[in-house]
Amino acid sequence: MTALRLPPRLSRLILATALILTGIVTGTGASSAKPLDVVASTSMIGDAARQVAGDRATVTTLMGPGIDPHSYRQTRSDIAAMARADLVLWHGLYLEAQLEEFFMDLGKRRKVVAVGEAVPVENLLSHADYQGRYDPHVWMNPELWSHVVNAVRDALIEADPDGADLYTANAKRHLAELDDLSAYAKKVLASIPETSRVLLTAHDAFNYFGRAYDFDVEGIQGISTVSEAGLRRIEELVDMIVNRKIAAAFVESSVSDRNIRALIEGANARGQAVSIGGTLYSDAMGDPGTYEGTYIGMIDHNVTVITRALGGTAPATGMQGKLAPGL
Repeated sequence: MTALRLPPRLSRLILATALILTGIVTGTGASSAKPLDVVASTSMIGDAARQVAGDRATVTTLMGPGIDPHSYRQTRSDIAAMARADLVLWHGLYLEAQLEEFFMDLGKRRKVVAVGEAVPVENLLSHADYQGRYDPHVWMNPELWSHVVNAVRDALIEADPDGADLYTANAKRHLAELDDLSAYAKKVLASIPETSRVLLTAHDAFNYFGRAYDFDVEGIQGISTVSEAGLRRIEELVDMIVNRKIAAAFVESSVSDRNIRALIEGANARGQAVSIGGTLYSDAMGDPGTYEGTYIGMIDHNVTVITRALGGTAPATGMQGKLAPGL
């Protein structure tokens, strides 16, 4: 059953009512007698909060597996969760485009932090289709994601100063894991022949990946999945596939595979055999409780699948031997 998406005016009314009721029932502010109540917009931010907070916080994620943050709108239950939260973490950089006004309004009443905007501006990428804004997909490079982890740590410390030592220690541990992940990615992706380092996906979510690991990245749609892929764009990419003899394209877990399949059909009709190299996690992680449902597992999966599909060498079960076989 599809959740009801609410228009902005109704959202503001529900938020105001929920905040009043929350204050009456529970009082205001965090209590040291119970875990910190944290709400995160995306699964990647939720994972960072869980890694840093441990048992000291209860983390709720608004957008689960397969959910596209570019088009997501808050539901009534989302509003209630955020109204009673001690801390709300969202990405920013216009990733949650339909939620931006709501988060700005909520920030006048609750502690709300756009942790994606902690990445230094000089490390951000612009895009021709995204005038006046930066590409928000910074999690595709673990080195950039470390800035987000630090921002999550700082937001937790501000909301719960008594937990500062724990948050600091957990963040340090997780940052070391990100360093290991980055080293693994560089090693296995470098095994792909240079002429094969072309990543063809449904939308432009992998530009930070491309810059970090020296790949040409082509998305059928622009940075936002709200944009439409025209026939001309499909034809341009078919020409590129044929000319460069690209053998694999990738679907995304949170984006329809319709355009990728149309692209493959077009290339095959012109004599260039193209297969689906695998499913990548772009704007959402895997299922909760799985390795792919963590940030480390998400990136490990992507790196391993890309490497093996494009002729490089990587273990089938990934960096830690935890990837599900056959993915």
